Amino acid sequence: MEKWFVIQKGADFQEIAGKFAIHPVTARLIRNREVVGDEAIYKYLKGGVGELYDPHLLKDADKLVDILQKKIMDGAKIRVIGDYDIDGVMSTYILYRCIKRCGGNVSTQIPDRIRDGYGINEHLIEEAYQAGVDTIITCDNGIAAIDEIARAKELGMTVLVTDHHEIPYIEIAKESTERQYRKSRADAIVNPKQPECPYPFKGLCGAAVAFKVMQILYERFKISEEIWGFLENVAFATVGDVMDLTDENRILVREGLKRIRATKNPGMRALILQNQLEMECISAYHIGFVLGPCVNASGRLETARESLNLFLQENQEDAARIAKKLVELNAQRKGMTAEGVEEAKLFVEQGGAGEKVLVIFLPEVHESLAGIIAGRIREMYHRPAFILTRSEEGVKGSGRSVEEYSMYEELCKCQELFTKFGGHPMAAGISLPEENVDIFREKINRNCSLQEEDFIPKVKIDIAMPVDYPDAALVRELDLLEPFGKGNVKPQFADKNLRVERAAVVGRNRNVLKLNLMTEQGKRVSAVYFGDIESWKVYYAEKFGQQALDAAFRGQENGIRMSVVYYPEINTYQGTQNVQVVIRNYK
Repeated sequence: MEKWFVIQKGADFQEIAGKFAIHPVTARLIRNREVVGDEAIYKYLKGGVGELYDPHLLKDADKLVDILQKKIMDGAKIRVIGDYDIDGVMSTYILYRCIKRCGGNVSTQIPDRIRDGYGINEHLIEEAYQAGVDTIITCDNGIAAIDEIARAKELGMTVLVTDHHEIPYIEIAKESTERQYRKSRADAIVNPKQPECPYPFKGLCGAAVAFKVMQILYERFKISEEIWGFLENVAFATVGDVMDLTDENRILVREGLKRIRATKNPGMRALILQNQLEMECISAYHIGFVLGPCVNASGRLETARESLNLFLQENQEDAARIAKKLVELNAQRKGMTAEGVEEAKLFVEQGGAGEKVLVIFLPEVHESLAGIIAGRIREMYHRPAFILTRSEEGVKGSGRSVEEYSMYEELCKCQELFTKFGGHPMAAGISLPEENVDIFREKINRNCSLQEEDFIPKVKIDIAMPVDYPDAALVRELDLLEPFGKGNVKPQFADKNLRVERAAVVGRNRNVLKLNLMTEQGKRVSAVYFGDIESWKVYYAEKFGQQALDAAFRGQENGIRMSVVYYPEINTYQGTQNVQVVIRNYK
């Protein structure tokens, strides 16, 4: 069962509200997101491009641009090597467009997920060398490619790295927190996660790092104002790569969304229109759950070069054709994912996945779907989960974690079992011989320090607030907190002992539960629930009886009482606007 708790953060909410001309509820929500102090609150509410950090603070950024500028001026062949996900596609696009705009002789390469695997590898380096490439610049990868970069240097190539992933390290001794970071022979490395990098925000995605470097390049070529157009790509990648929407990322996404809504890029326009979305209404939600998966789908089932090609199109007809294909690929991916999730659930229920950390070997599942399936299984069981599949070179897998468990750090303790690994605290990718699968499952579980209470889903409530309290003005003011996403979640409120006056299943697909609720003070409120309606019916039939449930659906007295976690919104119907609550959780 879920554990509900109210966040308790102290501050003078009336003072904050008065100072920033906001409602005390909004002030409290901002404090709950650890935004403290006038400067931070101003930046949170109103921060724009003027509040972005200076790209020159990034270690090696000027050094990298020095080298890159000379290569451009000399006419050297430059190749951008990205990755096959949203962040890789967007960072490749930014580097390619910017280097080309500055007169560079530039080409791109995005690895094939199945043939090449993640990031730069020796095959891609040899291919570039044979093509006469002088300089490789990576984006969204490269920090962990120690041996591969060493090979490029042996061939006499220049290698520039832009990345945002964790720096690979070796623990000096067991039970020690001291780390020895592996050294790369790259000519310049820009990654805010480098221990000696003074950049004040470490949570940038790969596309944001690439953007920052290109800011400096555009300064050198006296075209700095043009760089802001690429914020739409940075925002897309930041949300799509599930980065924390805090600090600088919040500004990058907010400013980027403004540009997406008025985009001149034929590919971006086509993708939005093919998904039947309205340009002016695009939000972080649409990137995360509608548009982004289409970009990822090509890298999963075919090649991510198709997604990159979409954004490079110059006319709307060609862009529409590619966007249509990506939407169709995503629909195919959804069906394959659903089958894989069912197979993974069966594996867990049969007891073969481990206990604290779920390691699920599904040999026949398409390897590109491993990460999505791992995320679904993590959500279902609230445990770190790895999905492993059989590939041409052994076993590949993706993991998704819970907040209490740093996945990348735990993988470092098992690194002798892998042929390749990398990632973040919340997500990771691994390659290993098939004979190591069971050993990995045993060791990752043996090392796991999670306790039983860590596996109980926690529902964080911002404020216990009567469902009838939010009016239209407050609901509209909550838009100031956008964009919502990881690190800046949509607010959640809670109320209890609500009487169900009427229940009805509505919607074209009969997938919406509409409720008329009555508060203890006799106030009526309209509510909707978009979750599993059958489970809701079973739950309340068990608690109050089938007769009571049937009575609720007839609009008769029934005795059913609900506690809810909710978010208020404005519902427009036949020109009339009313506040209704969207139920997230119930008891």
